[in-house]
Amino acid sequence: MAQREGLVQKDPMTMWERIGAILDSARERTLGAVMDAMEERRRRRDAAVFSIALIALSAKMAKADGIATDDEFEAFRRFFSVPAEEAAKVSMVYGLATSDVAGFESYARQVAKLFRGEPTVLEDVLDCLFYVAMADDILHPGEEQLLEAARDAFGLDEGAYRRIRCAHVGLADDDPYLVLGVAFEIETEELRRAYRQLAKEHHPDAMMARGVPAELVTIAEHRMAAINDAYEKILKERGAA
Repeated sequence: MAQREGLVQKDPMTMWERIGAILDSARERTLGAVMDAMEERRRRRDAAVFSIALIALSAKMAKADGIATDDEFEAFRRFFSVPAEEAAKVSMVYGLATSDVAGFESYARQVAKLFRGEPTVLEDVLDCLFYVAMADDILHPGEEQLLEAARDAFGLDEGAYRRIRCAHVGLADDDPYLVLGVAFEIETEELRRAYRQLAKEHHPDAMMARGVPAELVTIAEHRMAAINDAYEKILKERGAA
């Protein structure tokens, strides 16, 4: 039976074995060669591609913000639930990224190209980068500058960025309309439709269908919490709860 578009193809190898296969298929032991080797697997929605892209950008961010510690790498390992026997593969990608002379923005653009036409996947990447940046429970100004650079490289709008940021640091005084990506003048029924569409896009099943590793779908819960908070705040202000 033909593979339905948008669904992850079954592969007898584990994600970590597929990461190893991508590393082995790279013509050179450079991060650029590894990224090039991922193109075919990206078209098959392979979660290993998402994982390598995230490892590379996490490493670049840890190096570029000037305050890198082992905590960021360990936070990544915990987030991914990396088995001890597979840690070497993650360390290899991490090492290739930190030793490469290209900067964070350069690889952010490369990841944007890799996932071109898939803005929701790029939101997933940015969400995970926020998690790594806040491994020490603080969003440092230098880290936020890099996250904003990733937003710009990915071509994401301010609403997408605010949704993700609020999921990690709270809604605070952020405009709930901006978080939902809607105009202040929006009719309440249209607002409900916009909310339902966001809920559909950020559901864990939707994330897995677009190639996000199963270990990371919990980020959808935090993002949906920010979306729900913004939506409920608007309804309360309108007396439409």
